[in-house]
Amino acid sequence: MNIHEYQAKAVLKEFGVPVSRGVAILEAGQAESAAKELGGPLWVVKSQIHAGGRGKGKFKEAAAGDKGGVRLAKSIDEVKTFVNQMLGNTLVTIQTGPAGKQVNRLYIEDGSDIEKEFYLSALVDRETSRVAFVVSTEGGMDIETVAHDTPEKILTFSVDPATGIMPHHGRTVAKALGLSGDLAKQASKLLGQLYTAFVAKDMAMLEINPLIITKQGQLKCLDAKVSFDSNALYRQPDIVALRDETEEDAKEIEASKHDLAYIALDGTIGCMVNGAGLAMATLDIIKLYGESPANFLDVGGGASEEKVTAAFKIITADPNVKGILVNIFGGIMKCDVIARGVLAAVKAVGLQVPLVVRLEGTNVEEGKQIIRTSGLNVIPADDLDDAAQKIVAAVKGAA
Repeated sequence: MNIHEYQAKAVLKEFGVPVSRGVAILEAGQAESAAKELGGPLWVVKSQIHAGGRGKGKFKEAAAGDKGGVRLAKSIDEVKTFVNQMLGNTLVTIQTGPAGKQVNRLYIEDGSDIEKEFYLSALVDRETSRVAFVVSTEGGMDIETVAHDTPEKILTFSVDPATGIMPHHGRTVAKALGLSGDLAKQASKLLGQLYTAFVAKDMAMLEINPLIITKQGQLKCLDAKVSFDSNALYRQPDIVALRDETEEDAKEIEASKHDLAYIALDGTIGCMVNGAGLAMATLDIIKLYGESPANFLDVGGGASEEKVTAAFKIITADPNVKGILVNIFGGIMKCDVIARGVLAAVKAVGLQVPLVVRLEGTNVEEGKQIIRTSGLNVIPADDLDDAAQKIVAAVKGAA
């Protein structure tokens, strides 16, 4: 689960992390009071969307100007102008894709006198089962670009969960960033605060870009991007309360209610598969034969008929879907359950596009018999390769 920058900073502030003062607004009429509350003389007006690259982004509406999704204002009037231009308009960044995201919230923040910019992030390292930190002197830049062009400027280290942050971790960060004296002490303290917040709030990723040194000699987190482990949200009700569903795909929200792993894609073939590995293979083979998947959908190993029906309804709700491929390998999941779920869903929502079903594994013959005697126009397949070729051919034939 992702949250907005202003929410992330509020969470970090609970742990003593130094952040700038700011006010979030939802309406243009709140701009003047927010600017007056902060006092100026410098304000930063920031678009709040769940995507990076906001500063380099472009608004679709010409009225929004071409200054990007993060703007520096030198007067209250300028704050109001920027707010009116940005709020409600669609911001396109490198992470949103060409469709962009509508800006429904803005964050007005105190401006900062920046001496230097750094990069600092934390994430779960699956190989070591530890929290790993990534540090670089190249703050304000896309870390992917830095990793590609100048990898020597990136330092990575992990933290033993048995000890947590130790003094040598702080010294490592200070050395990597070229900090000494009081700034080195600040870096060590900040590292401890971020690690504590990361663990306490079940974060999956925490990115500070940039981490700055102000001209007054203070370290400050100028931006914050945080995502949380969805499997741990049951013990983080305060974090769940921060969820902004307007930033999420409606189909993905519906899928989460049924405990389905669903991610919307931009293709034409809807996929319902059990098991993440098989789902990825299904997506790949659809691409191999010249079409693109409309979604990733893993119904899991113990899906009920009701769950399968819900999955089918979510797939058919996508207007881009021109065909559906059901690819089930029955282990824990039984093929007859899948077959009944598909038929129930088809009867509930109707079948307007070609449907190919490949079943294998537990109760496979029962499942195939249910499909064969259903009277529905369902195309059977013997294996994954056969299924992919049939659904691609059916979609192209219907086009």
